[in-house]
Amino acid sequence: MAHVSIIGTGNMGQAIASVVSKGGNTVELFGSADKAQQLTGEIVVLAVPYPAVAQVIAERGDQLAGKVVVDITNPLNFETFDSLVVPADGSATAEIAAALPESRVLKAFNTTFAATVASGTVGDAPTTVAIAGDDADAKALLAGVVSAGGLRTFDAGALSRARELEALGFLQLTLAVGEKITWTGGFALV
Repeated sequence: MAHVSIIGTGNMGQAIASVVSKGGNTVELFGSADKAQQLTGEIVVLAVPYPAVAQVIAERGDQLAGKVVVDITNPLNFETFDSLVVPADGSATAEIAAALPESRVLKAFNTTFAATVASGTVGDAPTTVAIAGDDADAKALLAGVVSAGGLRTFDAGALSRARELEALGFLQLTLAVGEKITWTGGFALV
């Protein structure tokens, strides 16, 4: 059984917590008022908007050492909603990994909406979580937790694939904002 700490109590944090619990694993949620509480999970999910990640790392970087850190962010420009704010040859996840060299950083959940994580479906297809990272054991641990909770997973490759996942997440978000797809829809693998 795994223990998961989720930083962020919004829709995604709550949906991921539900999946973790459904699979028989333990979970703790941390909001902005919980900064003094220690992270005890071997997996820590950063379920905060990309602009908040730097502050989380500044406040909790020492607690993240040795842990599997899951970045779910899409680093989009929240003012214009028309671009990503990381270099084209990089990713938010790569920046997080550079800031946390003693952590095993993964990219996951950024190509799913909270509603599809919570429901377990995208249209008629099961929700599938893409996982990218350089640590095979960390990916297997996260995949086991997600699969136990009823979702499918696939290995999207090395951490360098996070930039493609972020581009896909960005496209999906802009389609939903533009009302081309619903927030209960999105991309599915069949």
